[in-house]
Amino acid sequence: MQTASKKVVNGWAMYDWANSVYNLVITTTFFPAYYAAVTGTQNEQFKNGIPFLGRTFVNTELKDYVLSVGFFIIAALSPILSSIADYKGNKKNFMRFFCYLGALSCSLMFFFDENHVTLGLMCFMFAGIGFYGSQVFYNSYLPDIAAEKDMDRISAKGYTMGYIGSVIMQLIGFALVLFMPKGELPLKLTFLLVGIWWVAFAQITFRVLPIRPKSERQSKTNVLSNGFIELKKVWNQLVHLPVLKRFLTAFFFYSMGVQTVMLIAIDFGIKELKLEDTKLIIVAVVIQLVAIVGAIGMSRLSERFGNIKVLILTVMLWIGVCITGYFVTSETTFYTLAALVGLVMGGIQSLSRSTYSKLMPETKDTASFFSFYDITEKIAIVIGLFSFGFIEGLTGTMRNSILALITFFVLGLIFLLLTAQKEKKHATA
Repeated sequence: MQTASKKVVNGWAMYDWANSVYNLVITTTFFPAYYAAVTGTQNEQFKNGIPFLGRTFVNTELKDYVLSVGFFIIAALSPILSSIADYKGNKKNFMRFFCYLGALSCSLMFFFDENHVTLGLMCFMFAGIGFYGSQVFYNSYLPDIAAEKDMDRISAKGYTMGYIGSVIMQLIGFALVLFMPKGELPLKLTFLLVGIWWVAFAQITFRVLPIRPKSERQSKTNVLSNGFIELKKVWNQLVHLPVLKRFLTAFFFYSMGVQTVMLIAIDFGIKELKLEDTKLIIVAVVIQLVAIVGAIGMSRLSERFGNIKVLILTVMLWIGVCITGYFVTSETTFYTLAALVGLVMGGIQSLSRSTYSKLMPETKDTASFFSFYDITEKIAIVIGLFSFGFIEGLTGTMRNSILALITFFVLGLIFLLLTAQKEKKHATA
């Protein structure tokens, strides 16, 4: 196939610009900072923890659990969603629904305060469901609009647009915090603006993404079960695709580490190093800027050395980050680590997506294959977040939770090495 027009490619990449503000502003900086201020032990109401469902939890432990439940819901829904997309040909409509769900949830965080902690956590969860639900369909468009030779470049373009857009929104929120009167209002306004930004810029994407012609849509009656049937078909095909099977296993393990680090990094800085919110917001902006360089740089490296070799190097860097993170006690070291995380964060996400696209067999049911990919990632995040929160709740420190992340990355590295070995044998066969 030929790569789609520049207008379609740019429109597709603009969805990263639209929804990445959730990833940075909500999950990475402003919401964790606000959540810590509202629910921390410095608040007399929560000095012994947060009561929830008959138990008392450490505030960050509970946040990890709630987010992992959201990921579990998405993992369970993905087969049904991809089935509807493939058989009814309306990927764009479902992408739009989840976009609006996520954006509305972000805006409703405006009403989150110490008297409405459950509301804040539920909005946080549903914002995640909206983000990752729409991502299933967004990712599945990549093989529809890009020839194989262009996938790395276009995938990296999406992530790059996302980093640029999210940094701009982050700076707007930062300006509100700096120039408005002290208090909760600047942060709450930022939550509201994130939802508006997400919906507004997504319209550019929805205007240009193609809808599959009716003649190409598959005719099935039970769309609720078809998604699971399709996943079984994907699984059966993986048995005969040894390189892809090993890559997905590696992806499963290192995603437990990558996504968890991205979701808890600011919490770690707040709780373990007692860093100020404003400093952490600046660090998050720097991470995003460095991530642009990382996404583009790893795309170029993959052209020269191959995707798997670059991923192996990247996972080794992640292991180094986690080991150093376990011992970190100074601000300077934390900032250095944060910059390194930014460098490898965008690269590993972009390269993983394009590697999967390249290793996929030719098929029109791209949503089913990307549903399998996304479910693999979401289950990995559920395990990663739950493990991190559980170990923190059990031991009282996030540092011990990092040991689990190191284990996940090492397992991912082992399976990437096996993937490289199998790829080499396959190439010479």
